[in-house]
Amino acid sequence: MDGKHMQIGEVAARTELSLRTIRHYEETGLVTPSARSQGGFRLYTEADVARLMVIRRMKPLGFTLDQMRDLLDATDRLDADAALGAEEREALLERVRAYQREAAAQVEKLRVQLSRAEDFESTLRARLEQNVQAAGG
Repeated sequence: MDGKHMQIGEVAARTELSLRTIRHYEETGLVTPSARSQGGFRLYTEADVARLMVIRRMKPLGFTLDQMRDLLDATDRLDADAALGAEEREALLERVRAYQREAAAQVEKLRVQLSRAEDFESTLRARLEQNVQAAGG
């Protein structure tokens, strides 16, 4: 291997995604291996890993596969086509902005949930400490 391509196992380790999940994302068209080895093994590049990391980061925020596909399409087109017209570029940027706003909203919801979970854990810890002291322990 020339160092430019990685097999699926290395990609799975780097992205912390299972082989099955990576294959599923391939089947749904979210990611495509950049090449195949002579033996037919999927080969991925750093760009493929970066794409999988975008998907991995979107998943816990509740984005659907269609939304992931739409965002990746928009960013792919922005990255690849310097000949975009101003109107088309602005429409693509607005799509990305919409996903950024949705991600920010989801992050805020997660912060609230985390704060509530931390309060709950703290309450339980205090209760346990109180009971241990009352028992003379």
